[in-house]
Amino acid sequence: MIEEYQAGQVLLIDKPLNWTSFDAVNKLKYAFKPHKIKIGHAGTLDPLATGLLVICVGKKTKEIETYQGQKKVYTGKIMLGSTTPSFDLETEIDATYPTAHITKEGLEEARKSFLGTIAQIPPVFSAIKVDGKRAYESARKGDSVELKAREITIENFELDDTNFPELAFKVTCSKGTYIRSLARDLGTALGSGAHLTALRREKIGEFDVKDALQVQEAVDKIKASL
Repeated sequence: MIEEYQAGQVLLIDKPLNWTSFDAVNKLKYAFKPHKIKIGHAGTLDPLATGLLVICVGKKTKEIETYQGQKKVYTGKIMLGSTTPSFDLETEIDATYPTAHITKEGLEEARKSFLGTIAQIPPVFSAIKVDGKRAYESARKGDSVELKAREITIENFELDDTNFPELAFKVTCSKGTYIRSLARDLGTALGSGAHLTALRREKIGEFDVKDALQVQEAVDKIKASL
């Protein structure tokens, strides 16, 4: 079976909360020991996010960029009325804002404004390199970080305000989209503030988290097949 993995396999993993993407990859890499085999993921998920990781094994690692470039679907929750430096729950709330003025009509107008190809500034708490350093390394030290806007595409953006000021959402977007930044920008567009409180990746291209294994399930499957 090791020959099949070396020839190329794609494993779908449901990344648990508080794991980094590399934690999941390293767990699977360890399962292949003592066999030397290439392995990597096609698209990072933040530790506070859960959901689909596409893991490429063997010769499939050559296709990682292809999978990274495919559109992605996310679901989650956004809390209106407050912001954090990281745009999510990694950092504490640093400011609060009114929400009473936000109407269903205003929410719908704001939602529509993000559809299509737009410019988005990534979070400073991100792995983007600035002058050779990860942006989050400087941000965590309190150093000033300036990131340039990037062009992204939001194909679909659904909002459910049933539990207002908390919003449930579903987004279909291009590579390079930061959902944390989308949350921040939605708050600004509404004349308020907002931060991301939950995030789950449901799809990458045709791959669906419904078909994914838990990390330990994947480890057990690999070990049983070697």
